[in-house]
Amino acid sequence: MSTVSNRTFAQIRQALLDHEEVALVDVREEAPFAESHPLFAANIPLSKLELEVFSRIPRRDTQVTLYDNGEGLANIAAQRLQALGYTQVSLLAGGLDGWRSAGGELFIDVNVPSKAFGELVESQRHTPSLAAEEVQALLDSNADVVVLDARRFDEYQTMSIPTGISVPGAELVLRVRELAPDPTTRIIVNCAGRTRSIIGTQSLINAGIANPVSALRNGTIGWTLAGQTLQHGQSRRFAPSSEEHRQVAAKDARRVADKARVGRATLADLKRWQQQPARTTYLFDVRTPEEFEAAHLPGARSTPGGQLVQETDHFASVRGARLVLADDDGVRANMSASWLAQLGWEVHVLDDLQPAHFSEQGPWQAPVPAPRQAEVISPSTLAEWLTHGDTSVLDFTSSANYVKRHIPGAWWVLRAQLPQALAKLPETRRYVLTCGSSQLARLAVAEVEALTGKQVFLLEDGTASWIAAQLPLETGESHLASPRIDRYRRPYEGTDNPREAMQAYLDWEFGLVGQLARDGTHGFYVI
Repeated sequence: MSTVSNRTFAQIRQALLDHEEVALVDVREEAPFAESHPLFAANIPLSKLELEVFSRIPRRDTQVTLYDNGEGLANIAAQRLQALGYTQVSLLAGGLDGWRSAGGELFIDVNVPSKAFGELVESQRHTPSLAAEEVQALLDSNADVVVLDARRFDEYQTMSIPTGISVPGAELVLRVRELAPDPTTRIIVNCAGRTRSIIGTQSLINAGIANPVSALRNGTIGWTLAGQTLQHGQSRRFAPSSEEHRQVAAKDARRVADKARVGRATLADLKRWQQQPARTTYLFDVRTPEEFEAAHLPGARSTPGGQLVQETDHFASVRGARLVLADDDGVRANMSASWLAQLGWEVHVLDDLQPAHFSEQGPWQAPVPAPRQAEVISPSTLAEWLTHGDTSVLDFTSSANYVKRHIPGAWWVLRAQLPQALAKLPETRRYVLTCGSSQLARLAVAEVEALTGKQVFLLEDGTASWIAAQLPLETGESHLASPRIDRYRRPYEGTDNPREAMQAYLDWEFGLVGQLARDGTHGFYVI
């Protein structure tokens, strides 16, 4: 274990301004991260560091700088990264406080670079929008209007605008002519808050769509604050595009990408870049997850384009890296790339792809370290042990999954807070660890053994195997051994948020352009 050096706020800031590769990693859980962090910090919680870091920071000699807020997590994370082969690991001098006291700007919420950029786009392009009341009046009068929901399909299903159709962001330019063939039909693009409706609306305008297009101002939040009714459980989706419409859309998208100075690349370029030792190259497939699973390029990650633009910090956690985008239609990659270029990324679209190149099938699998040794038991063995009252089950899944359903009596534990959690638990003879699949629980076996000195077992294939065996389940926050800070409660998600939280979120978004100016490192431009 080599010693870990410090990097200062001034060094990180200069590296950002010089467009060097920077991986500034906040290793706290998502909720505290969302309370305060630098603009380009990536949140990779210590709890699941090993499961995420290889895909998010693929090059082992990337300059990685870790920080926390005085909890001692960054030191542990540094040791773990060095054990995984990362060679340029440092700590942010003074942690989060060091950044603040050096004059660094701090941001709240998640996916802030993309949200701040959306506000910048609206302020510079004056993206047209309609208030919830105006859209409701159009619907009530049976006006010639289509509502397109630019979020992920699962978000759309949770709650949607009446008549709304699910068309995730990167699909808009490709699909819009099927959904609004008459150029006089008014198109309204919505999301939950602001960003994806602004970007979606401006995508259609940038691509030269003849129809009048407006964003639904403030999305489903604005709709709710206006006292209007949302629909739930809808499943209206976009239709396939005709070849004629695809060709028109491809020409439009290529023109927008050229204007945004998107790079063009071949598979030979990609291969050469992937072999460069001093540069990170990400390969993203921006089509739908279903298309990706049917066939994709070897080594590509499935990142539907709208979400890639919305959550770039999550997928490409090395600021200053090179992004390479793939599709099979010439529309989605170019439109997504046009936004990533404006977000300050070096981004290229693969131009020479043939169907034969999409030679792999199945969902994307995150690269993870070789699994650690653990003694595995079956669900039936665990069920038998539990009847004796001498076995404690520790569940490392997300708190939301745990609340939904868990093994009766299982304790919910955050891996990064194991010592504190174990101190709260009653005395026991042995521990059995689980999570959804046992992938994360396996990482904790040796840690629990070291902390307790007791026998520790792993539930084979995790809680999924318990459920498959049709054994009894429990719901609710019955045994929380750690605080539920693994996920930040987004004010624009779900349907039961307080009005004050929704309004505060909108007010915060309006202030982002000013924060960007104060921060001064973003490098965004708007075409």
